[in-house]
This record gives sequence, structure tokens and C-alpha cells, in this order.
Amino acid sequence: MPPWKAEPGTGPFVGERRLANADIEAIAGWLRGGALEGDRRDLPSAPRWTAGWQLGNPDLIVELPEYTLAAGAADTFRNFVVALPTVTGRYVRALEFRPGNSVVHHANLFVDTTPASRQLDDADPAPGYEGLIPFSAAFPEGHILAWTPGQVPTPAPPGMAWRLAPGTDLLVQLHMQPTPAPVRLHPVVGVFFTNEAPTIIPTALRLGRQDIDIAPGDARYRTTDSYRLPVDVQVQAVQPHAHARAREVRITAELPDATTRTIIAIGDWDSHWQDVYHFAAPFWLPAGTRLVTEFTFDNSAANRHNPDTPVKRISWGVTSSDEMGHAWIQVLTRSETDRRTLAADFRLKQLDEDTTGYETRIRLRPDDPTLRDDVALLYLAANKPEPAIRHFEASERLRPDSAAANNNLGTALEAAGRLTEAEGRYRRAIELRADYAIARNNLARIFTAQGKLAEATDEYRVVVRLSPDSADAQNNFGNMLLARGFDSEASGPLERALQLNPNHPEAHFNLARLQVRRGDDRAAVAHFRQALALRPDWPSCLASLAWVLGTHTGRSADERREAVTLASRAAALTARQDGFVLDALAAAYAATSNFGDALVTARAALERSSAAGLTELSAGIQTRLSLYATGKPYIE
Repeated sequence: MPPWKAEPGTGPFVGERRLANADIEAIAGWLRGGALEGDRRDLPSAPRWTAGWQLGNPDLIVELPEYTLAAGAADTFRNFVVALPTVTGRYVRALEFRPGNSVVHHANLFVDTTPASRQLDDADPAPGYEGLIPFSAAFPEGHILAWTPGQVPTPAPPGMAWRLAPGTDLLVQLHMQPTPAPVRLHPVVGVFFTNEAPTIIPTALRLGRQDIDIAPGDARYRTTDSYRLPVDVQVQAVQPHAHARAREVRITAELPDATTRTIIAIGDWDSHWQDVYHFAAPFWLPAGTRLVTEFTFDNSAANRHNPDTPVKRISWGVTSSDEMGHAWIQVLTRSETDRRTLAADFRLKQLDEDTTGYETRIRLRPDDPTLRDDVALLYLAANKPEPAIRHFEASERLRPDSAAANNNLGTALEAAGRLTEAEGRYRRAIELRADYAIARNNLARIFTAQGKLAEATDEYRVVVRLSPDSADAQNNFGNMLLARGFDSEASGPLERALQLNPNHPEAHFNLARLQVRRGDDRAAVAHFRQALALRPDWPSCLASLAWVLGTHTGRSADERREAVTLASRAAALTARQDGFVLDALAAAYAATSNFGDALVTARAALERSSAAGLTELSAGIQTRLSLYATGKPYIE
């Protein structure tokens, strides 16, 4: 049977393949006694192994394209992208991966709701492609989708299915081992659906250093990482991952009361036998607990798993010739608010570690523009535009006639507030490629920021012509027309955006604003609510809906109370620093005859809007203040 690597004393885990000490001693005693055969009549029935799918017949079978792995002495990483034939949202309770050949070392499965992965695959004439996985391709939120030999597929616990959006692509990354002769592969993935919508959303925390640098001959290289939990979490599962030189793995939790709990320990790591370990009895860790990962590596010739002869210096990297040591820890929180707090806090740590990993690889491959672009995108996601500019500039120097390189540099310059320089880069990208819709869209955004609305409208009009099937392009064009008061013309592109993507929150929001202007409250409220269903924590949308419910005629008492709830939530999300949001909250208070809070909130709104130089909004708030002072609500 496949070996069970987790040491005794950890877990217990679902599906443990561990013999009890008494069983081991019984076998040892039998061997010492000469391994004599007993009475054949005492033999139990032979086990019956499931020949097909372990979880039963899948609801959907996804076939990866057939691929021939060439003979060679190096490991191969290749990504295969398959469009999933789903036209409506579905809930997935399990995936089961079947590799089709023993050369597959392991597989990671990601979902991508954008065309980014498919475009990379289409650019390679052979099935699949080699290279980095785009940021849009990721595990479903909080889930770990991976396969290793011997791993038993585990359905999600009740309430923890994940939503598969229509139009999603499945990206399967295969790690294939060297083979002396060509091997043909045809992997398949079984998808198991459920009608039960998820009620619990997990969070996956990835810990592990990406600055690994192991000298040749170092037999006890140690790397550690840690993270202090900002909220209580319940640990559901853990997946350690490392390559051939790793020897020991230990993941612990240091609790606030100074006690330590070992989450998992593996004293004899073997990269050929990796697993996702699901706890049979998930357990809680309190806020303030410090999660610690520790990996020990042996880069000496004495390590029989070391693939290098002679041994050489090894650094962090994603291929099997590099080294890696990280762990995914799947957790639940006590509330949705806690989950969002945890995700936002951990995201900063993960971005910082990912940039460290890319910088490590760039030192070895400084002339790789793809690495430069990817780390620059990470810096932008971390709101660090200056290092992003540095890397995009290096990428542009490596390919000065690339429209994409110039456009990328423009985005970083724009993020740094250097709008004139950004405009120049976008113009250069368009010179190099006149039909480059992305650069034209970005140029239109610069024009908008500079107050050049006519020029922005012209660019958006070209973008729509170049990308008529882009919901984003249609929405941006409609939003600009709306901003300029061209309401009748704006409705067309906004409605077209929702035809292309019914789940486009910005298009719903903009159509709601248009319906407010037209006096159609019913349609406006419906679109606001659809936008919030897609983006629940959107302050502008919360405040806009609250404004309609709190200030328009014909609204019920329940709707006016709802307006207070919505605007209060928007105020909390903006730390009570947004004048428009506070104005909506004050109006909602007044609509429910709470004029004391209305006055206090309106004064704060006036202060914020005046400080921001919003003279028109300030004048409106001043008028409403006068009404609240006399015990009258503001009614539009």
C-alpha cells in the first residue's frame, strides 16, 4: 500500500494508512518465526478494489488532450487548459483526477474565469503549454485541488462545496517524471456536483519561505516561516509540499497560553508520496496563535534522493530541479467578517513572500521578461508601484518594440500617479499596435482622470468597435456616456454588457444609476440589489441603494429602515471618511425620524466633502442639514 508519512501523534487524519504497533509486532514476530503459512481455511476474503472512479460515476468527465511526453532526463511541468461545458453556475463537491500513466508525479488543478490561461495554451501549437500560471488561475477560494499517487479523493464536507461559474476553464498542471522512451498520456478529471449551495467558505493559508539557498554539501539546511492568526480558526486540512532534497517537515501551532500543538510532522519526507491530510476531528486555534512551518533539507551526496551528481547550489523554484518548502493549511473562521479579516491580512503576507520568490528567480535569470512582468504585477497588487515600474522598465528594455511591454509600464506609471508618462507609454503601445484595445482602454482612463471626457469617449468608442464582445468594454463606454449625460446612448452598451455577462456588477450598478435618472425606481433597485449580490461590500452601491430607499417617495417604512442598515454598512467599510456615504446615512436616519443622528452624521458628511473639494455635494448637504434641524426628512 502507499506509505503513510505522517508521524504518530498527529492527526488523526481521514483515511490513515497506518498499522498499529501491535500489528507491526505481529508481522515482525511472524517473520522471526520463519514466516510459516497458516491454515488456508482461515484466510479472509480477498479485498475488492474499485477499478473505476473511486467516488462513483462523475456528473461530468473532463478529458485533457492527449499528449506525448518525449524521452528525456529532466522533469517536465506542463499546463493543460480545458473549457468546462457549464452554461449555468454549479456547485462542486469533489474532483477526482486520473493521470492515465505512472509518469505523472503530481497534479494541481486550478480554475480560471478569464481567457488568460486559454490564450497561453492556444499560443502553443502542441497540447498544453509550459510556463507560469496566470494570476487569474487559482484554487477555488479556500480549497486545495491537488493529486498525488496514492491519494484518495475526498469530497468537501457538507456546506463546503465551491461554486463553478459558467464559462470557467480548468487548468491542470502536470509534473511528469523523466522517461527513457516516449509516453502517451490522456488524463481525465471527474467532476461531482451537488445542489447544495455552500454555506461555509474556507480559507487556505500558504506558508513557506521563497528565499531558499542551499550550499552544495549542506546536509541540514533549515528554513522556517510563521504567521500569527488575527482571528480564531478551525483547522480542516494540511498539505505540505517540497521537492527531492527535503528530509523533515514539521508544522506547529504556538498558542497564546505558551503551549504548542504539532499539526503534522514527517520525519522521512519522500517527494514521491505527498498527500492532502484532512483532519478526522478539525480543531480550533485561538486568535494570536502563531503557525510555524519548518523544513529541513539535505543537499549532500549522502542523500539518496538528491538528483544532482555532483551536488550543486540549489535555490527556490517551481521545477523539480529547484527546491521548495511550503504548506497549505485549510481553515474555517467563526464568521464571514472574520473570514474577510483573515483573507485581507494574510494576502499581504502572501504577496510579500511571492515577490521574494520571483526576485530570487530573477537574480538567476535577469533577462527573462516574463519573470519581470509577473513580479511587477505582484508589486502592483501590493500597492507598490515603484518596484513594479523598475521591473516593467527592464522588461521594456528587453523588448522595446512590444506593445504589451509599453502598456504594462504605463499601468505602473499610472498607479504611481505619473499620468503624463503613463499616457506616453499607452500612446507608444497604440503606435506599435493600432488595434490594441487594452492600451486604448487605459488611455481612455487617463483622459478621464485628466478631465478630457470627449477624448475618453472617443477612445472608448474605438475599444467597443475592436472588442464588441467584451462586457468590460461595453460597460466602460456606457459609464462614460452616463458621466457626460448622454443617457439615451448609454443604455445600449450597458444593456449589451449584461447580455455578454449577466454577472457584471459594475454594469448592474451603472444601469441602476441610469434608471434612477429615468425615474424608474423599481428597475434601479433591482439592479442595485443584483450588483450587491455579486459584490456585497461595495460602499458606493450600498450608499446608492440606501439613497433611493431613504429619500425617494413611495418607499415603505421597512425600506427606510433598510436604508439605515445599508448606509451604516457602507460607512463602516469606509471608516466614516466618505462624504457621499455619510450623506446617504444622514438622509436614511432622517427618513426614520432619527433627526439627532441625522444632524451629527450630516455635519460629518459636510466636513468630509468640503475637505475633498466637492462643492456641489457640500451645498446639497448644507440644504439637507437645514431640513433635519427643523425635523424634516429630505425627499426627492
